[in-house]
Amino acid sequence: MPIVSHLGEIMKEKKLTYEELQLLSHVAPDTIARARDGRIATCKLGTLEKLARALNVDVRQLFSSEGEGDSL
Repeated sequence: MPIVSHLGEIMKEKKLTYEELQLLSHVAPDTIARARDGRIATCKLGTLEKLARALNVDVRQLFSSEGEGDSL
């Protein structure tokens, strides 16, 4: 079941660039870009927690299953 990233939408809502999110989350810009574009194959829970904390959202809001309305 494909996973859909909501990172780009959340970044847009929060008006954050890759660089700003990197500074807030301490996650590499390349990792953020790959997660945003759905090009990431694996990701540590700690990384997702850092991104969620920096964006002030729940980790489950970052991704959902394709065809599901609810976030994972």
